[in-house]
Amino acid sequence: MQQAADNPVADAAAARVTALDLPQAPLDAATQAYFDKCVEKIGYVPNVLLAYAFDLPKLTAFAAMYNDLMLAPSGLSKLEREMIAVAVSAVNRCYYCLTAHGAAVRSLSGNPELGEQIVMNYRAARLDPRQRALLDFAVKLTETPHAVEEADRAGLRAVGLSDRDIWDVAAVTAFFNMSNRVATATDMRPNAQYLTQARTPAD
Repeated sequence: MQQAADNPVADAAAARVTALDLPQAPLDAATQAYFDKCVEKIGYVPNVLLAYAFDLPKLTAFAAMYNDLMLAPSGLSKLEREMIAVAVSAVNRCYYCLTAHGAAVRSLSGNPELGEQIVMNYRAARLDPRQRALLDFAVKLTETPHAVEEADRAGLRAVGLSDRDIWDVAAVTAFFNMSNRVATATDMRPNAQYLTQARTPAD
């Protein structure tokens, strides 16, 4: 574990996080600082960041969009955004994102069962009306985007979402549809830490 913390980029790169032979670019100071901050906060660099590290402008753009959508202030809670990520990834059967964001749902909710339910079938979860509307919309936008219409937006407004919130639901949904496809196309492998994270209920 200590060795990984000492050089997490090299160790993870050696394990091949995707099926593509794309050597890591030399890290600039900003990217190295970002990776170091990941290690400081969570103990490792997420493999999705390492996967993009062959092209630093692409990595920077990906990380900026992810951080804005998932971590910046929003009318959607962080848990709601992670639930959307998992519901979308379940439709797309994306191994990387189901593993990584399923762990995030478990952690943020303190409920391992909820994380597993959304991974397998969000309709089996006991969701409140707002959560159910969010995931229904995200899944419809993923499966049949051409069928989304004003009634769907009205349904989100009916459970308290503002028009800005609806934008955020759409943006998170769209981002993970993109990310799922890149992860699947490249056979991106999730960090092993995600597999055991938050498997027991929070105290």
